[in-house]
Amino acid sequence: MPHRSDPSAHSPVLPSRDAVAATLRVAGCVFAEDEADLILAAANGDPSAVEGMAARRAAGLPLELVVGWAEFAGLRIFVEPGVFVPRRRTEFLVEQALTLAPDASVVVDLCCGSGAVGAALTVALGAADLHAADIDPAAVSCARRNVASLGGHVHQGDLFDALPARLRGRVDVLAANVPYVPSDEIALLPAEARDHEPRVALDGGADGLDILRRVAAEAPGWLAPGGHLLIETSPRQAPEALSAFIESGLEASLAVCRERAARVVTGRRP
Repeated sequence: MPHRSDPSAHSPVLPSRDAVAATLRVAGCVFAEDEADLILAAANGDPSAVEGMAARRAAGLPLELVVGWAEFAGLRIFVEPGVFVPRRRTEFLVEQALTLAPDASVVVDLCCGSGAVGAALTVALGAADLHAADIDPAAVSCARRNVASLGGHVHQGDLFDALPARLRGRVDVLAANVPYVPSDEIALLPAEARDHEPRVALDGGADGLDILRRVAAEAPGWLAPGGHLLIETSPRQAPEALSAFIESGLEASLAVCRERAARVVTGRRP
């Protein structure tokens, strides 16, 4: 009788958690075991997918871009290469917005990137009219995947130029996670950001405040009476950021979360 080989004997074997973690650990990943679990889950039993994702992560691609999503404010936010990965510290901006405007009905997520901030606000608020905007086509495409199911609208363009004119004077929450890294400090960022995220999402000009100043100057015309502008900033930039808000006619204050190293400048339209 002719011998029949077992087809399963030639099938690729799924790498073990320990093997994936070992690959990541050699590459310097501090939480190698946890990352291995996420990679194995994302690969859905495909050995070649596991090997490919582990190799990309070991080469320095951010884990979120490897597995295709980032956790943010309890949500799974879709991300892809070429798009800014939402930072967990930015959850503080969302929390501040919800504290200041718990009944907001019109929300704008400016410089939206993946749309994480707008998505988190909309889920928490319930029935808010969400508009997200970014100048980067890749970010706009990604944001649409994250907010379409929430009934949100995504627009492409330079800051307020992207928004429908009908929103003027009606925005309750204007969240703008603008780029705020000074141009000459981009090279000092961790490789994950420096090499794998778009410069347009990081570079805030000479002192890091170019985009913030533009947003603060135009925001009062878009905010509803009593509406709030919220922008994340750094400890060094906070005083100048506050001044920009005040100069635009907003009632400004600074909120700080030391645990997450987060600072958010808030401005209320009187």
